[in-house]
Amino acid sequence: MQKGTINVQTENIFPIIKKFLYSEHEIFLRELISNAVDATQKLKTLAALGKYNGDMSDLTIEVTLNAKKKTISVKDKGIGMTAAEVDKYINQIAFSSAEEFIKKFKTKTESEMNAIIGHFGLGFYSSFMVSKKVEILTKTYQTRGENKGVRWECDGSPDYSMDESDKTDRGTEVILHIADDSKEYLEEHRLLEILKKYCKFLPVPIRFGNEKVWEKVEGEKDKDGNDKEVEIEKPRIINNTDPLWKKKPVDLKDEDYKKFYHELYPFTFEEPLFWIHLNVDYPFNLTGILYFPKVKRNLEVQKDKIQLYCNQVFVTDSVEGIVPDFLTLLHGVLDSPDIPLNVSRSYLQSDPNVKKISNHITKKVADKLETLFKDTRPDFESKWDDIKVFIEYGIISQPDFYDRAKKFCLLKNVDKKYFTFEEYENLVKPAQKDKDGQLIYLYATNEQEQYGFIQSVKERGYDVLLMDGILESHFINTLEQKLEKTRFTRVDSDTIEKLIKKEEVLPSKLNEDQQKSIREVIEKQIDSKKFTLVFESLSEKESPFLITQNEFMRRMKEMSALGGGGYSFMGEMPENYNLVVNSNNPLIGQLLLEPDGSKQADIIRQLFDLALLAQNMLKGKELAEFIKRTTGLVG
Repeated sequence: MQKGTINVQTENIFPIIKKFLYSEHEIFLRELISNAVDATQKLKTLAALGKYNGDMSDLTIEVTLNAKKKTISVKDKGIGMTAAEVDKYINQIAFSSAEEFIKKFKTKTESEMNAIIGHFGLGFYSSFMVSKKVEILTKTYQTRGENKGVRWECDGSPDYSMDESDKTDRGTEVILHIADDSKEYLEEHRLLEILKKYCKFLPVPIRFGNEKVWEKVEGEKDKDGNDKEVEIEKPRIINNTDPLWKKKPVDLKDEDYKKFYHELYPFTFEEPLFWIHLNVDYPFNLTGILYFPKVKRNLEVQKDKIQLYCNQVFVTDSVEGIVPDFLTLLHGVLDSPDIPLNVSRSYLQSDPNVKKISNHITKKVADKLETLFKDTRPDFESKWDDIKVFIEYGIISQPDFYDRAKKFCLLKNVDKKYFTFEEYENLVKPAQKDKDGQLIYLYATNEQEQYGFIQSVKERGYDVLLMDGILESHFINTLEQKLEKTRFTRVDSDTIEKLIKKEEVLPSKLNEDQQKSIREVIEKQIDSKKFTLVFESLSEKESPFLITQNEFMRRMKEMSALGGGGYSFMGEMPENYNLVVNSNNPLIGQLLLEPDGSKQADIIRQLFDLALLAQNMLKGKELAEFIKRTTGLVG
């Protein structure tokens, strides 16, 4: 037996490794299985090169839980190790790396720890985060010489022991004796959860116990005449060793992509809209499939759906900063050996390969969308309401994406017609330029609530866009910066004459004294803190009272509510509206002639409530009183 002391100066190396090696202790299982996969893959390579001709029929990695003995073991049938290799790779290289890790630790904050782990090859020592003792049983694939089995043991102190073992089969088994503070890992469901999270697409079969399944008995029927089924136990293989993203797109059908989507997200019942299969081998390696899902109203719910892998080993599903922010709304898988496995997300974000991959993904997404638009425009338009949030988000958050997106980004009007930016400009340019030569894009955010305003501007020959998405305020703001001499304004943000200012101005039928007289009566009926009273000379056909809301103020409040834009202070400001009095409407003139002050006030209240009703602002008690008053007038 060989006994020794790990060559480290720091006596408390294991407590520090246990506390800081990884932020999530469950990673230990991923690391041990990744090592087992590496050992198995190396054996496959040797066999392919003709340097090993032993039995390769079953390379399954076995994960075994013994709750009674409080042990977890990970056993592979890979290349194994000789005693000299154990001494070199376990006792010398890894522990010297561990000592260097400790030295680095002394100068790093806790948040910086994960960013340096990848440089030290400490995956095996993650086992000490959950174990009071670790054993290694190993036997090399090499048959020459006296290569007997090796047993190594360490209890988390600098002391270890190593001697011969009676292991006869090729490969390595790591046995963890679980510490009292890590008993959660002795629960079968907990281990299964970890395995499915990190290992479900590893390239070597991984078995974890058995599972019960129902199997048909060939040629036998039950009493109801159906095929007879019996419950049997079979090995539980937790991973798909040949995931779809590793296959060639030409060999796949739409059904294959949809089936794999539900394999990734078993509790999602909707079908993806379409997908992009990535397969790049230069200047970096990247494979993957990105799906465009139907996006719900809450963007945050959709994030953390892209799974990031390194050689089929799960890394993270928190890819913000690794892929462009707007693409975090996509679903799917990315796999690249050029993405470091054992480092933090902050490290990944600064990695040059990751930045190249991020840029490439953006390009591929833009290519796909442009192709779909050109080749299948009717189908693209039919999906627009579901995919527009991706494109709008990209234009808002990534300036260089706009140059590509402007070719396929669509604007939809209230008549359900779709236009590219260029097409829409050509449509409205003849009628919707104001007196200063600025092109005005009119839009509605709620077709039903703003119906009256929409109809009024359409009667003037103007077109109205429907912009009812969750990002529209930010999106409009961005477009105003991109499109030359163009301004967006909602149809209810001002009177029709001011939405698109022309040279002609209608004269008012009320003089200043008459306006002052009406103003005094109206101001007694409204909340002066919420409504600003203004007189406008509108067409006689326009309503006597209109309620409008300043475009800038409303838009900034909406942007503040959604987040971003630098207008957070706007969210604290109270709502403010204009009450526009149409001085040319005949009813306003009749108010001046009404001798009964009480009746005059009732008419004003009725007209004001009608204006509120048109903006869907009349609710509760005020609505009930309006209905009662209206019923009385009719009676």
